[in-house]
Amino acid sequence: MSGLPEQRRARVAKRMWQGQRALVDAFEAMDGSGQFRAHTWERPGGGGGTARVLVGGDVFEKAGVNVSEVTGDAVPEALAGPRPELAGRGFYATGVSMVLHPRNPHVPAFHANFRYFEVDGGEFWWFGGGADMTPAYAYAEDAQHFHSSLRDWCDRHDSAWYARFKNWCDKYFYVTHRGEMRGVGGVFFDDLKLEGEDGWERAFAFVDEGITTLEMAYLPVVARRKAMPWTEAERAWQLHRRSRYAEFNLLYDRGTRFGLETDGNVEAILMSMPPLARWDFDLHPEPGSHEAETLAMLQPREWAS
Repeated sequence: MSGLPEQRRARVAKRMWQGQRALVDAFEAMDGSGQFRAHTWERPGGGGGTARVLVGGDVFEKAGVNVSEVTGDAVPEALAGPRPELAGRGFYATGVSMVLHPRNPHVPAFHANFRYFEVDGGEFWWFGGGADMTPAYAYAEDAQHFHSSLRDWCDRHDSAWYARFKNWCDKYFYVTHRGEMRGVGGVFFDDLKLEGEDGWERAFAFVDEGITTLEMAYLPVVARRKAMPWTEAERAWQLHRRSRYAEFNLLYDRGTRFGLETDGNVEAILMSMPPLARWDFDLHPEPGSHEAETLAMLQPREWAS
């Protein structure tokens, strides 16, 4: 049993790196011209990672897929939170995270991450992760496809998880000061530790398949919308909506806090920020417009058919 924690860490880290390579290839193929550039970093306290970032593509104005693997002597506050017994104990964390900001206003932005965390050599462990989609112009069929893909993945592991994790996502990715969700939601889970001798294996299998599911959940939506014509007025609306994305990431996002509190690489942590955004004063779309319809969709709703 003495080598079990090391074996688990190696398996999870290997899957995160594999996921990064596969997703970078898939996103480059969808873009058609842009290429991801590697930015490798080391953390002074232990560990490091590689951010792969695409800028100025035909489809993706900015996209990033980051893998990190860090260790430390004291669990950061962002993770200890309601578990004060973890404070001051050694930890290990690894994960893959991605954010894509498309150029076309009709293609939704996308975020996903999967992560593994343990304390004191595996005495305490959990998985977390999820995926959500943030359109500037929402289309019901896109949200339905996205959520149905995530539901099918969850159902293959536990039929209760989709409803639970969707509700968690609706609540987590909520811009409280704006009174709206960041987008049309998805699934989000944290502290996933399953009981039983095979609990770790079952949790890992869920995350393993979740990484694979991201392509089938998001890329068909991109393919459907990427060639749609758009106007400068629609571009302005897209940049306005990106400001809400930035507000959430800077004010509420737990991953941003964790990265900064553990002295992670600032460029990798903030790769999630959109390349351009605008803050319009007291902007209200015309009633009945697509913009107004989109705002109406940014509240909890059942999407999976």
